[in-house]
Amino acid sequence: MTKLKMTPSEALVETLVAEGVQNVFGIVGSAYMDALDLFPAAGIRFIPVAHEQAACHAADGLARVTGKPQVCIAQNGPGAANFVSAMTAAYWAHSPVVAIAPETGSMGIGTGGFQELDQMAMFEKQTVYQVRVNRPERMAEFARQCFFRAKLENGPTHLNIPRDYFYGICEDEIYPTMELSMGFGAGQAIEQAAKLLVEAKYPVILSGGGVSQGNALKQVTALSEYLTAPVVNSYLHNDTFDGDHKLSCGPIGYCGSKAAMRTIAKADVILALGSRLGPFGTLPQYDIEYWPETAKIIQVDVNAKVLGLSKKVDVASVADAKEYAKKLLDIIQAMKPEIKVNSKRLADVEKEKKIWDEELLAWSSSENKLMHPRRFLKELTKAMPKGSIVATDIGNNSSMCNAYLKFSDIRQHISALSWGNCGFAYGAAMGAKIGHPDKPVFAFQGDGAYGISGIAEVMTAVRENIPIIAIVANNFEWGAEKKNQIDYYNNRFVGANLRENPDYARLAIDMGAKGYTVEDYNEVGDVVKDALESGRPCVINAIIQGGEEVLAEPFRRDALNMPVRYLEKYKHLNA
Repeated sequence: MTKLKMTPSEALVETLVAEGVQNVFGIVGSAYMDALDLFPAAGIRFIPVAHEQAACHAADGLARVTGKPQVCIAQNGPGAANFVSAMTAAYWAHSPVVAIAPETGSMGIGTGGFQELDQMAMFEKQTVYQVRVNRPERMAEFARQCFFRAKLENGPTHLNIPRDYFYGICEDEIYPTMELSMGFGAGQAIEQAAKLLVEAKYPVILSGGGVSQGNALKQVTALSEYLTAPVVNSYLHNDTFDGDHKLSCGPIGYCGSKAAMRTIAKADVILALGSRLGPFGTLPQYDIEYWPETAKIIQVDVNAKVLGLSKKVDVASVADAKEYAKKLLDIIQAMKPEIKVNSKRLADVEKEKKIWDEELLAWSSSENKLMHPRRFLKELTKAMPKGSIVATDIGNNSSMCNAYLKFSDIRQHISALSWGNCGFAYGAAMGAKIGHPDKPVFAFQGDGAYGISGIAEVMTAVRENIPIIAIVANNFEWGAEKKNQIDYYNNRFVGANLRENPDYARLAIDMGAKGYTVEDYNEVGDVVKDALESGRPCVINAIIQGGEEVLAEPFRRDALNMPVRYLEKYKHLNA
């Protein structure tokens, strides 16, 4: 390929084009304006947001639904700093976000100039790769490496560019990065895994995020059916197995499925496929100590560093979930070519799901004046069309979604996962909708989280014509933290009540979106239907019950103790 004369800005933009980038999220800034000027002619849509954190979440959401690296860009200093929390969310979600962060000019680094910040240190712990462009002539090289590493390690990368390095002349060639597969791993390990599963009395598959990221649903389904192995989803990865499949038990983890927890508790062998077995996602829930301590564990992940990190495992493989599941089934079929359907296990799964469904139904049957949050979730999820993409935030009501959301395919549940930062869902939903304009996309947030990001970004959705539907579970409180103050601090509420919430529906209308307020669960279906038919950005302000009787169990029971006070002026709080 012939090298061409170009500016570093042209080299950067042409690298984005070579990598298939069609959208870049950010806020306009002088630091990268020379490159920004080229976006329209290059066929790249720049999507200006209200806050850079939403830009990074949008790139994350787009990356998760497409499986391809996506880009956000920010002004140096304070703009780039606003990426940090969202980049951490992408890091723990194994999402290939490429964050472009210009910095102060090369001759001013270390002098304390305007908007100067050590951006390399800031992103060091929440990226799989980062690089500072040390010469303008290397712009394409380093940009290309960021895309390659984002794909290779399935995580976010950071391209740091001194702002004067967008200018000048270089000779470069532009070409796309390679596509690689990890394959099915070591032969000996997969043979051991097959033997364990064939001999197991009650094998269970834990389907993790790697199943979605690796497009492995078909292979995991075939494996589970051949073994009659029940399947549980890892925490907030509800889209890694068809929720209506007869072997599907639902997600484990906070506010998840009791059927899944009781089922995995019976396992003598667990195949953890595409999961790091994160500690928060396997903690006891509903007072159920469900993790089977004596079960043999087979752990499979593309990232070798997570193998055996949180749980002692018996067989581990560094492998692609799709290739591994396919090869594993081939080996099992050769070992046991005429395996019979285990009707007893099928019946057991059906029984556990029926018990859980009846319990959920009882929880969701409130006839109070205001909607019980579980009754609202029951009606909401019933109204969502099949194939919808749902971005969920963190918090009490967002966590309750874990028990209600079911998906038929991968890349449909976009969640804040174990980073758990409030304000995630709306930005992520914008990115997801751009990736799949043909699918309904919902952003579910509590009123607290919506106040962090949703309100301002409705303006973005209206201006850029991104017709997502925001669901605000409005109970006028920070519910998850209020539950802690109820259980541990004798109903002393400090900062937990949100008594003066504005009318979110009216605000949405004022910003050019459609707004709805719903207080009756009988109206939820009609409101969702109208919002979908409108084809516009919509906000559904759902007024639901709050308070102790409707809140979930404490969010961080593992991190709280009953308080003890010794100083005289605080002793009365011990009661």
